[in-house]
Amino acid sequence: MEKVKPRTLSGFMELLPEKQVLFDKMTDKLREVYALYGFTPLDTPVIESAEVLLAKGGGETEKQIYRFAKGDNDLALRFDLTVPLAKYAAMNCGQLTFPFRRYQIGKVYRGERAQRGRFREFYQADIDVIGDGELDIINEAEIPSIIYRAFTGLGLERFVIRVNNRKILNGLFALLGEAERATGIMHQVDRLDKVGPDKVRQLLTEEEGVPADTAARILEILGSDDPLAALAALKGQNETFDRGVEELETVCRYMTGFGVPEDHFKVDLTIARGLDYYTGTVYETTLLDHPEVGSVCSGGRYDDLAGYYTNKKLPGVGISIGLTRLFFVLEDQGYLNEELLTAPMDVLVIPMTEDMGPAVSLATALRDQGLRVQIHSEKKKFKAKMSYADKLGAPYVALLGEDEISQGKVTVKDMRTGAQTTVSPAMAARGIRDGIESLRGGAPIREPAAEE
Repeated sequence: MEKVKPRTLSGFMELLPEKQVLFDKMTDKLREVYALYGFTPLDTPVIESAEVLLAKGGGETEKQIYRFAKGDNDLALRFDLTVPLAKYAAMNCGQLTFPFRRYQIGKVYRGERAQRGRFREFYQADIDVIGDGELDIINEAEIPSIIYRAFTGLGLERFVIRVNNRKILNGLFALLGEAERATGIMHQVDRLDKVGPDKVRQLLTEEEGVPADTAARILEILGSDDPLAALAALKGQNETFDRGVEELETVCRYMTGFGVPEDHFKVDLTIARGLDYYTGTVYETTLLDHPEVGSVCSGGRYDDLAGYYTNKKLPGVGISIGLTRLFFVLEDQGYLNEELLTAPMDVLVIPMTEDMGPAVSLATALRDQGLRVQIHSEKKKFKAKMSYADKLGAPYVALLGEDEISQGKVTVKDMRTGAQTTVSPAMAARGIRDGIESLRGGAPIREPAAEE
């Protein structure tokens, strides 16, 4: 029979075991942080009715989704976690308690062109707070603290959370006489980081029809070194603008109280977020040492989450971390903490007698003490068994020969130092637990030292 060459489709990521452990530690840390803020876990189906997924899509979304038929059903793979949340909230609004705070970490699928750092299958880690009719601005101020705690918990320190408000942009364009072109202007402004102000000025005039002097004024205000002062000078000319400035000032005032250091957030009036459903505060988080990566966590306020499914007003605010892409970038830049324990066991029990009974009893006793234990039961030479332990990175090996069995003891070898002791199983468990405590802890990411 002809063999099929094993391969992974382009744009799909598979990890070797030790890297998978680090990835899982990242997701565990995010779950831990989200739970600290009172978010409940949610899991929605990967496959939905295409009609449901595309209710607020169309255009590029329809081109990118994986869509297929099964019998008479028109189905599609979810392309984000927000649309399934909207469906879920609309279906269950009578049973949910509002404000509804949920987090979800799961795979999504987009059939776009795969390239370095961009995937067709990838994990997103989302949080959203959904209100019933109304949602207080304090929720928008709390979101940056969750970003800050999540990223520092992962081991990152050199990042900045950039904050803006879409009402400010809409109001600004209106008071400059460009209300009808606001959406187009917003989309071009959102490209500032990628193409620079000169190119955006050209796009505003040539593609959006904005007068040259107005385009220059827009870029001057948005690029101000003191954005809050620039905004204050324009107050009193547009109601939407004034409301946006007030909301932004409120968010900034509360952020410090929520525990976000001032050097980790900044007002950036160029943050627009390309998606049209954002209506208030918007966020983007960038790595200071790798601005070329772009935003690694983004989101914002929206006033009508589920308008395509229900007449009930469900405003919300949320963020999303593209976890697969973030992991790829961190691995590429050497940020993963290779010293963290990634072995599938804390101790490998190596029996050196034909009778496996004592090894089985020892493994059970160690597991009862909360240790992860594996028995090497294969008929291999001792050297091969030790090589197995070394390749997997087992921190400890428990050797059980005739002498140990007759004495009711076990010989424990520390694979890092080579030190070896023969002790009772209880003492062995205590010593191993103490030894691996530091290896089990620690962050999955370790930033290189910043250059002076």
